[in-house]
Amino acid sequence: MDYDKLLTKRAREMRPSGIRKFFDLVAEMPECISLGVGEPDFQTPWDIRDAAIHSLERGRTKYTANAGLKGLREEICRYMHRKYNIPAQVNEVFVTVGGSEAIDLAIRALVEEGDEVIICEPCYVSYEPITTLTGGVPVHIAAREENDFRVQADEIEAAITPRTKMLVLAYPNNPTGAVLRHEDLEAIAEVVKRHDLIVLSDEIYAELVYNGRHESIASLPGMYERTITINGFSKAFSMTGWRLGYAVGPKPIIDIMIKIHQSCIMAAPTTSQYAGIVALRDCDDDVEHMRREYDIRRKFCVRKLNEMGLHTFEPFGAFYVFPDISSSGMSSDEFCEKLLERKHVAIVPGTAFGACGEGFARISYAYSIDHLREAMKRIEEFLKELKEEQNS
Repeated sequence: MDYDKLLTKRAREMRPSGIRKFFDLVAEMPECISLGVGEPDFQTPWDIRDAAIHSLERGRTKYTANAGLKGLREEICRYMHRKYNIPAQVNEVFVTVGGSEAIDLAIRALVEEGDEVIICEPCYVSYEPITTLTGGVPVHIAAREENDFRVQADEIEAAITPRTKMLVLAYPNNPTGAVLRHEDLEAIAEVVKRHDLIVLSDEIYAELVYNGRHESIASLPGMYERTITINGFSKAFSMTGWRLGYAVGPKPIIDIMIKIHQSCIMAAPTTSQYAGIVALRDCDDDVEHMRREYDIRRKFCVRKLNEMGLHTFEPFGAFYVFPDISSSGMSSDEFCEKLLERKHVAIVPGTAFGACGEGFARISYAYSIDHLREAMKRIEEFLKELKEEQNS
């Protein structure tokens, strides 16, 4: 049977995840040290696990409403207001199977054939493939290191055409750790309002900011009505396997997202939703403890990489560093493949996050300091061996 004739052209042409490619390689190398996956090494806080156990003991194992438990949506509203000054109402909140589902549904609800979606890169891998699956046209903007990887309003404006419908912002940023400043957000908001665009603001790392606090573009005057804010529990609360996220935005858009969700998912996991209520309400101290630990690891990685000659931008959010590996004389893919082959250390090529990631690699510091220390030792050995080979 000719499966190429059966499979859709758009699905066949989707770019595979560069992150998962290396994750699969690592799975075959038990001795490997992986710094490739953005998954916290902390246990989910006990109060959250206890809430899940309690919900199971009480037999709360049925479907919830499609939009999610009302109690969880109410808690999300309170959380968004106290943390980010976002005035969400319960009917403007929708609980999803992780933040990834929320991204998928937002794009599918809004983007039609030929609509252009501006994607600020380097960035998380899913925005482009979902856009192309809907028939949309990705338009890439490269954030530059000289601007601390903060996309500039004039760069966005230059990319806008009559077909532009959506702007994707992902800050704090994966993979660079960049954070937008208040003046950046104000300038971008003016461009968005002037051209009547919708913003998909992926704020999954909002709790992990190391200088000041996260500011959401949805909190700016006139922006709540044109922003879909995506967030979730995986990163801040160390709940990756619980698969729980949410979208907050204008009710007409949220209603359509829920309608799609009804047909393909039904509802987010019930046990996770009960646990999520406790996470938002009672676990600020746990999140702060993890943030402080990440900060220690962040400083350690930046210092070590710079000392070994890999110029590294200081990240201000998330839990990644994005060193410049161009001094090695190799492409990003070649560097990461050789490091994995020779030293059994897995990091992700910058090209996994867009073409502008060439010359960089992403290293996650969501691992213990001992794990990071051994990985940095091996990377330094790798660089010394490369230098000796080049000089011989």
